[in-house]
Formats: sequence, C-alpha cells, structure tokens
Amino acid sequence: MTKEYKSDIEIAQEAVMLPIKEVAKTLNIQEDDLEQYGKYKAKLSDEYAEKIKNNQDGKLVLVTAINPTPAGEGKTTTTVGLGQALGKLNKKAIIALREPSLGPCFGIKGGAAGGGYAQVVPMEDLNLHFTGDFHAITSANNLLAAMLDNHIQQGNELNIDTRQIIWKRCVDMNDRVLRNVIVGLGAKADGFVREDHFVITVASEIMAILCLAEDMNDLKERLGNIIVAYNYDGEPVTAKDLKAVGAMAALLKDAIKPNLIQTLEHTPALVHGGPFANIAHGCNSVRATKLALKMADIVVTEAGFGADLGAEKFFDIKCRKAGLKPDAVVLVATVRALKYNGGVPKSELNHENLDALKKGIANLEKHIENLQMYKVPIVVTLNSFVTDTQAEYEFIKNFCEERGCQFALSKVWEFGGDGGIELANKVLEILETQTSDFEPLYPDELSLEEKIKTIAQKIYGADDVTYSAAAKRSLQKITELGFSHLPICMAKNQYSLSDDASKLGRPTGFNIDIREVYVSAGAGFVVAVTGTIMTMPGLPKTPAAFGINVNDNGVITGLF
Repeated sequence: MTKEYKSDIEIAQEAVMLPIKEVAKTLNIQEDDLEQYGKYKAKLSDEYAEKIKNNQDGKLVLVTAINPTPAGEGKTTTTVGLGQALGKLNKKAIIALREPSLGPCFGIKGGAAGGGYAQVVPMEDLNLHFTGDFHAITSANNLLAAMLDNHIQQGNELNIDTRQIIWKRCVDMNDRVLRNVIVGLGAKADGFVREDHFVITVASEIMAILCLAEDMNDLKERLGNIIVAYNYDGEPVTAKDLKAVGAMAALLKDAIKPNLIQTLEHTPALVHGGPFANIAHGCNSVRATKLALKMADIVVTEAGFGADLGAEKFFDIKCRKAGLKPDAVVLVATVRALKYNGGVPKSELNHENLDALKKGIANLEKHIENLQMYKVPIVVTLNSFVTDTQAEYEFIKNFCEERGCQFALSKVWEFGGDGGIELANKVLEILETQTSDFEPLYPDELSLEEKIKTIAQKIYGADDVTYSAAAKRSLQKITELGFSHLPICMAKNQYSLSDDASKLGRPTGFNIDIREVYVSAGAGFVVAVTGTIMTMPGLPKTPAAFGINVNDNGVITGLF
C-alpha cells in the first residue's frame, strides 16, 4: 500500500507555531529588541545588533547543491532540516535564508520555504508579501528611475545622454512584455520618448546592495555609487548626482533589518534579502549572516541554485566583500537528479539504474572538485526519496568518500530534524576535527577578462571565453573607469555547467559566450551575461498561479 504524503502547504498550515517572541527567547533576545509584524514575524532592531556586536562568532556552514533538475534536489529543505537536527542535538543553531520572490512563486518553481517537515513558517506569509522588504526595494529602484527621467524633463543639467541610460525599472513578477518597452509617449509634459527596460526585483542592483551593505552608512554610500547613465562626454552619472540617495535610503530604512521567523520545529531562522543566483549574486544579506554568527554557535546558510552559481558567488563575492570564512560546505544531491544527468527521462527516474547513475554522477564530481578549490571541508548529502535503492546509495557513498568527502543520507523532508541527525553529526565532526583554509578563487588584481576566464575554465570546465563586440567595448570602458578590481558576477543558466541549458552532466569542449558586461558599482561587482540568460523571466504556459486560491475563511491553497 502506497503511503500518502501531505502537501507542503498542508503541513505548514497544520503546524503549531510559537509566538515569535518565544522563539526569540531561546536566543536570549528580549521583546524590546523585536519589531513585530504580527504574531509570528519580527525584525531585529538596530539596538539589538549593536548590543551583541562583540559576541564571539559561531561556525558558518554553507549548503549548496548540484545543478538543479526537474527531478528536484531539496537544497533549502536540507538547510532547514540540518538546522532542526542540530537543535535536536542540543546545539545552539540558527538558519540564515533568502526571501522568496513572487515571480517564481506564481511561475514554475514555486516558493522557497523548504519542504515536507523541514520548512520555515509562516509559509504563506514568507512566500507572499512577508514584511514588505521586496516592495521597499522595488519602490527605491523605481524612485531612482523616476528621478532620472524627471531630471531630464526638467532641463537635464547633468547633460545625460538619453541613448546611454542604463538604469532599469523593476517589478517582482515574471512579466516578459516589460523586458523592452517605450516610455515617454504622449504630450510634451510626459517626458522624452526613449527605450526602457524592466528587470525582476531580485535581479536589481538595489537588491544586491541591500544584501551586501553592512549598515545604513554603507547602504547610502553604495546607493550613491549606482551608475544610472552616462553624459555626452561618456562620464558616469550616479544616483548621488541625481540627489536620490536620502529618499531611497528612507524607503529602505526597515528593509535593511533582518527578519526572524521559525522552522516547523521552532528553530530560529533569519530570512533576509533574495537575489537570484542565476542573474544576481544569490545570497541572503551580509547583515543577517553576520548577525546570526553573533547569535548562535552554528549558522546554517544557503546559496542559490547549483554550486557553480550560488556557492561560487557566495565565496567570491559575499565572503570576499564581507570578510566571511565558511567552516564547512554541505553539497546536496539526489539519486533522481544524478540519474537525470545520466540521461534518464523524468518519467523513468523511479527505477534503479546504476548505469545512468555512473554517468550522471560526473555532475556531482565536478561540483566536489570546484568546492575543493576553495579549501573548505565538504559533506555530500543525498536528499532521500522513497524510490531510491540501497545499491544506489552505496555507489554514491563510495564515490564521495574516494574523493575525500564525508557522506550522509538525509531524510529531513519526511522526518524533519530526526531525519537529519546523520547529516548533523557529520557536520559537527568536521567542525570539531577539521580546519577551513578558505580562500577565494582569484585575487582582486586580476583583470576582468582573466577573472571571467578563471571562473569559466575552473568552475564550469569551459575551453575558453568568447565576447560579443559590445561586451568587449564594455569591458574596456569599465576598466578605464577604474572598476577592474571588482569581482565578477556571472549571469548564467542554472541547469548546466555550460551556458547551454541542454548540456547536462559534466559537459566538455565548449566555450562560454559573453554577450553583455556591465558594472554594478553600488553593489561592488561586474556582471557578465552569458548565453541567452534573461534578467526578466516570463511565466510558463501553465503557471503555478492557476492553482493558487483563498477560501472563504482566508486560508490560502495551492502554494508549493
């Protein structure tokens, strides 16, 4: 008889949550240190952050994964489950996650609260408006856009070349028709006609800035450095030049404060910021991570999508900029995803297939090799499915141990913290017996081209890098403007190590094609756009929004 499993939202809605002030007490946080958003959500006050700033830092554990597949990996589920398991082992642990975007929530990917019995709650609040951080970021972004166009309308004192406006408006929704638009149509008072563009909020530079800023002063300095356009002499025009910084900072005053919620087992979770990892830097806020390190003995955080994107950017952008040093890495895979990488169609993944597994495990192998370049101890964990077999487990376990990695089976989706005890013990063993010698992949002084080539060849396994003529010109200009010391943020599809989403496993014999390069001077990195990746996604033919509803009692259904 097949066991019936409840949906994620059913499990979340049946959960008995503690008032957030009770969760806070487990970390010795007083009620006065919370800025509550209802009964189960709160922001941590600036006064609290100041109060604990001299506490000793805990250990930092990063959770990452192989390239995502339709078969599912469960990176966030593992992150949450590991935090819960550490709690069951009486460790003072906290989870640090990103906030979900409305775009994928209503699109194809669904929400981002974990799954099964390893979730953060309240699940509906988190996946929808939460504490309004994304709305504040969207507003600040579009205020700057409005002030830019207004400056031009009111006489254009800065001599902005309307053909070289690079600041884009944003909205936190998958809306493909906004990728390329014409603004300023109508009467003379309606502005100058020009081409404009939208990005999804989680790809905006304001999102990256909020997630990399140390405090309000740092936030304002970064906002001021945003390049919005170039003048007729080819010189950059910034948000500071437009006198927009103070008003933007005012909109972000509360959004910069980390949010505290809980898991199904009442483990504390800081959920703050949410840049995508395929088109942005893919990490929760520096502020939340650093605060978490002062609050607990072990912090479990995650980076978006596969290790080639999320982990690389966590190490080479976030850790570099914030001075963080991760103590261990958990690399998540599933038997199903590895077989999919080995050429098995999704409909046939429920059957044992060691031949496909032996072929598809090359993807896991590459991610192990990549993480080892950063000199951080690794635990590979398999997120368990009921269709997996013991022979498949044994093959993967032996494969990982032969490559110097610890291995653990995770059953947190089905059993919550209890299902993560084996993984938690492996992580604790590493933290107690091994030392991280973390270092970034490349030094600051490398040229931008050399940094891109280093990532492409060492992380993706590419033969070389090719550039469009426009990308070449941009690299030269960015270098001339003095930004060559910045790290690279690669915008690449998440499904393949290459820039071609159809090349699964461990592809070889390919180049990485760079079609566009631009500087995010406020965030402090240079973005290299590869292949056909887009900064404004579209909805699928059958979006998740079709199945989402709310009943007469105000209960939301259909979220996943």
